[in-house]
Amino acid sequence: MTLETSAPQQEKQESVWTGRYRPTTIGMLTLVTIAAFEHLGVSTAMPRMVAELHGEALYSWPFTAFLAASVMATVLTGRFCDRFGPGLALVAGPGLFLVGLLASGVAGGMPLLLAGRVLQGLGLGTQTVAIYVLVALVYPHRGRPAVFGLLAAAWVVPSLVGPTAAGLITEHVGWRWVFLGIAPFALLGVLLLSPVIRNLPAIERDAPESTPRRWLGVAAVATAFGIAAITWAAQHPSLPMLVLGIAGIAALVPAMRVLMPRGTFSARPGLPATVLIRGVFAGAFFGVEAYVPLTLTAVHGFSPAMSGVPLTVGAIGWAGASHWQGRNPDLDRPRLIRLGLLALAAALALMALVGADWGLAWLVLPLWLVAGTAMGLAYPSISVLSLDYAAPRDRGFVSSALQVNDMTFAAISVGLGGVMLATFASTEAPSAAIVPLDLLLAGLALFGALVFKPAEQGS
Repeated sequence: MTLETSAPQQEKQESVWTGRYRPTTIGMLTLVTIAAFEHLGVSTAMPRMVAELHGEALYSWPFTAFLAASVMATVLTGRFCDRFGPGLALVAGPGLFLVGLLASGVAGGMPLLLAGRVLQGLGLGTQTVAIYVLVALVYPHRGRPAVFGLLAAAWVVPSLVGPTAAGLITEHVGWRWVFLGIAPFALLGVLLLSPVIRNLPAIERDAPESTPRRWLGVAAVATAFGIAAITWAAQHPSLPMLVLGIAGIAALVPAMRVLMPRGTFSARPGLPATVLIRGVFAGAFFGVEAYVPLTLTAVHGFSPAMSGVPLTVGAIGWAGASHWQGRNPDLDRPRLIRLGLLALAAALALMALVGADWGLAWLVLPLWLVAGTAMGLAYPSISVLSLDYAAPRDRGFVSSALQVNDMTFAAISVGLGGVMLATFASTEAPSAAIVPLDLLLAGLALFGALVFKPAEQGS
């Protein structure tokens, strides 16, 4: 059985690095890379940041504000791009991100820092959706796997150096330069994209949408509240926070029905099942990854630096697999997604052997390499397949659905881990929570492999 398909071979594959596409490719990668670096770097700089601004009581708020703003922008930008195209969003998104970087970098207190983080979240959500739509409009079909592979690597590769670089900058130059130092690159990204923005094909305004989009604004607010509430509750485990988390889930359920393609949560074959599987991957992988460093430090006595090594190994696997699939545009995408789910399920199930107090710590390296490789194979394939299924007037909606599902499932699974840790174990002895969490999320990935069905050929 082979992963090659019978896709038409007459379409000549043109490199995304050729003169025609080079500025667009570099511009998109610049914007994504600095966003990823900033996202990772803030975590490293945050202790020094809040101490200097006397904001210890609000330690989690910069993360929560960023997340809520990003969710809202993701939803609303999807609708905007479907109606007017991605051009304005490709300018507004990096512009908001740039202003947010400057505001955070010069902040003299927590209010301005939080305002900066909100602007960064709005900018990131806006530019992420717009970039997806841009890929569908500009690149040929057989070039999209390479583009999405590069975008995936641009998110992952900064994890190899981002936290360390941000730590060194914070220590030797100052935490403000974690923001200010990357601000010029946001402007560079827009300048590189400006030629393609000026020459974007016109949106077919008369083309019908597959489903009328009603109550998107309300659903965006409810989803932002729900994800923020779940994240906050996971970071502050207690009975009142459990109630907050439940309220967040209650807000999410009806909102997600509005924000997802019809049939998503029944895994209807085709686009709905593909969007659902994006969330399954995110929930399973990030739900376990969040507790890998804790497992290694608390259960096996690793130093903080050594506990982060498996995450680096996983990032290498993710980036390498993303690159490989991009070099092979004729791969059977549904089969690749299913293979990724099975590999991820196996790796997460075996992670229980690491989480147990009698476990084998060395297993974490090969297992997290497999998990990262599975993500690198599947994430770009899901993006390619989703845009293949989406009608031209639905590409923004579908792009935002992928991002929202990603964030929602990840927030729920990480929050579930926090509840299990507070209920059945502790940060000093986490095995009683980590082992069942690993097995539960492995089951989620296996469930995804069983229910995922692509659209029938010709449908």
